[in-house]
Amino acid sequence: MQHNSRTHHWFGLFFLLVTGTAQAQQDNNNNYLDSLQNWSLHFQFTTIAQGHTGFKGAGYDGRNTLSAQPDTALSVTTTLFLGRRLWKGAAVYLNPELAGGRGVGHRNSQSPYDESLYAPAVGIAGFPNGETFRIGSARPALYIARFYIEQIIRLDKSPTKEAQSDANQVEEPIPASRLVITAGKFSIADIFDNNAYAHDPRSQFFNWTLMNMGAWDYPANTRGYTWSLATEYIRPTYAVRVAASLMPIVANGNVLDWNVGKSNALTLELEHKFQVLRRAGTVRLLGFRNVTKAPTYASATQLLQAGTYPTDPAYILTGTNYGGVKYGFGLNFEQPLGDVGGVFGRASWNNGQTATWAFTEIDRSFSLGAYIGGTRWHRQNDVVGIALAQNGISAEHIAFLNAGGSGFMLGDGSLPNYKPENSLEMFYKARLAHTLYLTLDYQLVQNPGYNGDRGPVNLFALRTHVEF
Repeated sequence: MQHNSRTHHWFGLFFLLVTGTAQAQQDNNNNYLDSLQNWSLHFQFTTIAQGHTGFKGAGYDGRNTLSAQPDTALSVTTTLFLGRRLWKGAAVYLNPELAGGRGVGHRNSQSPYDESLYAPAVGIAGFPNGETFRIGSARPALYIARFYIEQIIRLDKSPTKEAQSDANQVEEPIPASRLVITAGKFSIADIFDNNAYAHDPRSQFFNWTLMNMGAWDYPANTRGYTWSLATEYIRPTYAVRVAASLMPIVANGNVLDWNVGKSNALTLELEHKFQVLRRAGTVRLLGFRNVTKAPTYASATQLLQAGTYPTDPAYILTGTNYGGVKYGFGLNFEQPLGDVGGVFGRASWNNGQTATWAFTEIDRSFSLGAYIGGTRWHRQNDVVGIALAQNGISAEHIAFLNAGGSGFMLGDGSLPNYKPENSLEMFYKARLAHTLYLTLDYQLVQNPGYNGDRGPVNLFALRTHVEF
């Protein structure tokens, strides 16, 4: 903790120095930074009220069993997006965020483990509320979500496009061919695995499997953010992205590990734009490699079977030695269909040997969906979404759960009847006012937590979203 505080102190001094230097340079040029055009200020507020009906499978009462009794829950997040241009192509961004609440089916038994190691989202691998990824505890908490600097470097004389002020975007010209360097604290999913139709649970699909590649154990603390250095090489028809990031010290922990020689995450993405029926589509291929203290599922299963499994703290959540490697890859595509909307899909896989450390307990995942605009029924700002997803885990992961093990999201006490977890999601989003959106959402989850003896689960939700 002391080392972490010192590092944050130096990062703070660095940003202050950069900002101060920029101000000194530009104040000699008609007080350039004093112009409101060089600032970006935006805000979002999202609440999701969600509930599920009762379902079969009451015989299980493990560490992370989804309650079979009807349940309702509320999550709340609010974010301030503050940005300021520094010099040509550079800007600094700061996002204070407040989050609280929990997800449905919160564990209903007393935990023998440290509660701080878990997010309030258990029992379903493709969890049905993407906003719970921002919640570290049920009690509302204020924290700094993002604090980073971005530098855009023009590569040639290709055309530029004027970017309007938006969340984490100052008003500035963006060249078609550019190099973008981003350094600081942010969500790695801000840059990687983007999708125009399924990426933001505040405005699109709710399900975790639909907001990102399910099998990508992407580097993040409990709330979804980490310290990273990312570089993007962007051309009109293709892009290459690479990032080095911090991983948490313990699984799903809020404290990040600054021992970068032994704990780190590397992410690489290749993006290509194509034409189908004169419509521009995009495909992205992502690869990742994480190194942490994550133990293997096989070693944890052996300890469980021998009766020597450490539970305070849980071995699978803390490990004992560095060197746990998780790697994988994923494919992501989006295809616009004009006024109709568009279609999208993702497929991802990881080696499934070492424990999940940051995102969710999925080792392979597939999703496919459609995003339909409301132009055809004269509601051009309304949207209908429908998608299917299937998640699975490795044989070693199955054996661990069947032996009575629990990760930070799953664990029914046993898993004698493994089945893939299947999800259907449908929603209707209506724009009620210039800054207000209301969304009705339905999800059906078969085999929650990969347990073929449980479910299906019917979930209903109402999302309120304000942005300006």
